Amino acid sequence: MRARIYKPARTAMQSGMAKTKEWVLDYAPASAREIDPLMGWTSSDDTQRQVRLRFDSREAAEAYARENNIDAEVQEPQTRKPNVRAGGYGENFASNRKGPWTH
Repeated sequence: MRARIYKPARTAMQSGMAKTKEWVLDYAPASAREIDPLMGWTSSDDTQRQVRLRFDSREAAEAYARENNIDAEVQEPQTRKPNVRAGGYGENFASNRKGPWTH
């Protein structure tokens, strides 16, 4: 059984860092999806694809994979520098600005 251990990236609609601190173990698909001829829906008989396990640390995810004989591949996260301004949001409305405030 093949799996992937990774740290999820934040979504495009997310400005904070919620739900990005935990590690996830996802199983690789064992079979391809098929198209139902009657309705046109995609389906699969692979139930492991629905399983997504969350762990507090990378070591915990790797330990779980070792204990259960799961061949897991770890993907390192690509970190970004936090975008924190010195004055924050209130700086936009400060009365002691050096230049005129325009959009």
